Amino acid sequence: MRKILLPTDFSANAFNALKYAVSLFKYEKSEFYLLHAYADEVYSNEAALTEDQFQEKKANAKKNSKSQLKEILAAIKELSPNPKHQFFIKSSYGLLVDKANDLINIENIDVAVMGTRGKTNEKSLTYGTNTIQVMKYVQCPVLCIPENYVYKTPKQILFPTNFLIPYQRRELKLVADMARSYRSEIHMLYISKFPINSYRQKDNQSFLKEQFKDDVFNFHRAGEGDKTEVILKHLDFMNIDLLVMVRSRHTYLENIIQASTIDKIGLQPQIPFLVLQNYHREIM
Repeated sequence: MRKILLPTDFSANAFNALKYAVSLFKYEKSEFYLLHAYADEVYSNEAALTEDQFQEKKANAKKNSKSQLKEILAAIKELSPNPKHQFFIKSSYGLLVDKANDLINIENIDVAVMGTRGKTNEKSLTYGTNTIQVMKYVQCPVLCIPENYVYKTPKQILFPTNFLIPYQRRELKLVADMARSYRSEIHMLYISKFPINSYRQKDNQSFLKEQFKDDVFNFHRAGEGDKTEVILKHLDFMNIDLLVMVRSRHTYLENIIQASTIDKIGLQPQIPFLVLQNYHREIM
């Protein structure tokens, strides 16, 4: 049973991510959890409200949240009436990351899927604030879907790595399962002027090969250079459908997310981007 979290702010981008998710997992028995956290809507302009007005605003936000979730549920069921899929809606008064992590732990969620931008849709930014926060702080993999991206079977998967960090078996299984479902090729990209020599790197490389043993597994090495340029170059000439990167301490991805410099650095893939969270999960 696959369990997918779908944070939504009721934007077109969020619904497009939902459509991608039901297409990606169309062959799997899956549970989809549509989550809307509405605390930010309630807190806006709160200073000008009396206590009664604040409570009324909170009640209205909850009512509107539940109503719109039901509308989305009806729309996706009509669009994709898959008997393998079950849907659940969750309206929560709280911050998105907190409520997402609560649901992840309670339901043992496998992956969160969301749009790269939300309702504000700031065109100057590749990733919206909520998406960045979810990538940084939620306790499960996050699959980000670009605006207006039309579903395409992920036949070619690019996985840049330096082989220096140990990987979570559960996180890799998600990638392996997707690859097996579509008979995809996984391309491991090592960016360094030095060959893999350390025992740590060799052990981690062997572990990756073991996890992907039933898949088409390719190893590529690129010389030392700007990591963003190297990654974007490989996305283009290898016709990649899905970019996978691991977020862990002291990694390239961790550094640019923490510094909020994704747009400055230029890592702006126009394809789905799966961020693996390489931390131990506490399941309730």
